Amino acid sequence: MQRLYLQFYLTILMVLAVFVGSAAMLWWFAEDAARTPQYLDVAADLTGALLPDADEPVAEQQKAVEALHRKLSFDLALYRPNGAIIAMAGKPPPRFDAARARTGWRRNPGGPNFTLQLPDGRWLVARQVHERTSPTFWITAFLVLVALAVAVGAYPVVRGLGRRLERLKAGVERFGDNLGARVKVEGHDEVAALAASFNRSAQRIEELVVAHRLLLANCSHELRTPLARIAVAASLLSDAADTKTQASLKHDIAELDQLIDEILLASRLDAQPILDRHEPVDLLALAAEEAAHYDLEAAGTPVTVSGDRLLLRRLIRNLLENARRYAGDGPISIAVTGEGGRAVLEVADHGPGVPASERERIFEPFYRLEQTRENGRGSGLGLALVRQIARRHGGEAVCLATEGGGSRFRIDLPIAGR
Repeated sequence: MQRLYLQFYLTILMVLAVFVGSAAMLWWFAEDAARTPQYLDVAADLTGALLPDADEPVAEQQKAVEALHRKLSFDLALYRPNGAIIAMAGKPPPRFDAARARTGWRRNPGGPNFTLQLPDGRWLVARQVHERTSPTFWITAFLVLVALAVAVGAYPVVRGLGRRLERLKAGVERFGDNLGARVKVEGHDEVAALAASFNRSAQRIEELVVAHRLLLANCSHELRTPLARIAVAASLLSDAADTKTQASLKHDIAELDQLIDEILLASRLDAQPILDRHEPVDLLALAAEEAAHYDLEAAGTPVTVSGDRLLLRRLIRNLLENARRYAGDGPISIAVTGEGGRAVLEVADHGPGVPASERERIFEPFYRLEQTRENGRGSGLGLALVRQIARRHGGEAVCLATEGGGSRFRIDLPIAGR
């Protein structure tokens, strides 16, 4: 797309070009009579007095025309009223048509000339011996110089405006990654007002987001206190309640505790877009530790990545927990490999799988598949945290199909030192 400042500048140049062209065309096509000085009529009378009468011999008229040619340095041609030539001096005259002739300046391929009708009806056509540049040329040249001056003077102004808009655009793009980013307010015009308005809006958005994060974190912390009291009460009621009720109550408490823990982690990741801890982590060893909790064995080759061990552990745990919930009676596999400078972690199951149209949406916070909502399983935050953690480590998380049915979650992370 064309730069904005170029659009402004090209518009100015086009306006100047149209102006110069229109002015030159108007001058060129203007009526000759409107620009014919009145003194030509007086010149016709004076010239008629200098020339012999029309009934004088042609030789006398020729001598008079030659004398005028030497004094005036003009090519001259004398015609009868009917257009027949009488005498001439200098270069051959242009084609003359008495029926269309009139006193005044005329354009001609051989150069500008003027025509005088003498009092006795004869015509005298004069043309400059040394051709001078047409006035139209000088006027056009002057207008072109004016246009060039305006174009040169306008470029710094237009380019400066374009640079300010480019800096404003860059500031808006930075704001997408950093809510604390602001743009510099330059000048006192509309662009400066736009920059100031953006800064005010950005400040308000940042305040709202920070307030939202604080509210979410505080609410999550506050929920832990009544949750702990519920757990204590449930343990005291263990003798009075039946086994099924006890198991259901413990499951609900555990699920609520996990939800609060995931909300807190999501809030922390939102508040800290950059990792504050980097350490070498053997991804295969970490996967093996977590897989042991689910009576699974991790396969593959040792690969070391750099990052936060606790976050990477949570990533693997969430993937295994998700597979355990939806794998049904099918097997679950976990493997770590290295591919082209990237560490690849894959967790696959043979459950119902995820429809192709929903494989991207399941990474959205609190989004759950229809069958998941019906069963009331999960909160919809586990896979969202998986993608957040992967991206914080410079990687990505995707959901793929598994041959024979099921889902395969693939995480790729940069290998340490690469």
